[in-house]
Amino acid sequence: MPEVKHPVDATASGPGLLAGKRLLVTGILTPNSIAYHVAEQAQRAGAQVIATAFGRLSLVERVCARLPEPVPVIELDVTDTAHRDRLAAAVGEHTDGLDGIVHSVAHGSPACFDEDFAAAPWPDVARSLEVSAYSLASLTHACRGLLAGGASIVGLDFDGQRAWEGYNWMGVSKAALESVARYLARQLGPERIRVNLVAAGPLRTVAATSVPGFDSAHWAEHAPLGWDDRDVAAVARTCCAVLSDWMPVTSGSVVWADGGYHIAGP
Repeated sequence: MPEVKHPVDATASGPGLLAGKRLLVTGILTPNSIAYHVAEQAQRAGAQVIATAFGRLSLVERVCARLPEPVPVIELDVTDTAHRDRLAAAVGEHTDGLDGIVHSVAHGSPACFDEDFAAAPWPDVARSLEVSAYSLASLTHACRGLLAGGASIVGLDFDGQRAWEGYNWMGVSKAALESVARYLARQLGPERIRVNLVAAGPLRTVAATSVPGFDSAHWAEHAPLGWDDRDVAAVARTCCAVLSDWMPVTSGSVVWADGGYHIAGP
């Protein structure tokens, strides 16, 4: 299939789309991570970005130094109650509120991807569910006092409706994440806070390539729009659209950024 190109439309993702928005972005680890590209596209669209780091503070600081604008980095382990309890105060050192949160956090031990799905030990499964799904709720709760009316919470998803070969308990965790997002959307809707997920196709990130059997060739073949597994920025721009005020009545939804594979793929 010919190489897929997704040119940037300045009227859609240029300066102004997120002007004045204050965003907390989790999950930045490498320059090819989805979270990094969201931060980059958000800054180009006018947002102020605050990043979090799990256990590799200096590494994330070096990666964030490559962004167009300086970014403060806060240490955060989403499973650590003490970290969550002090998160609002740490964010408050840089801004007086938040207009958006990007949840790009997931974890699956090798046992969660083992061929024998039913044999995965509960501690490994529990960790996957806690980090990959429950943390959307716990992170939102930790930041709730900072969230302004009209705020948008965006989580990164991968189609949780199917049983993907090799994805196993991470697939279960993504299905749980989708349910968590719906319940959060229902709870926070009266406060005019939106909660949505962006379900990306397979991208050649560090996290994705650690999944056994990672292969996006069939995706490119069957997605109506085609698929370039290195075009992380295209997914990031979708996230920015959901973070913006241009989707004010969309909540509790999965927004697909997969080339249309979910309607046509085998």
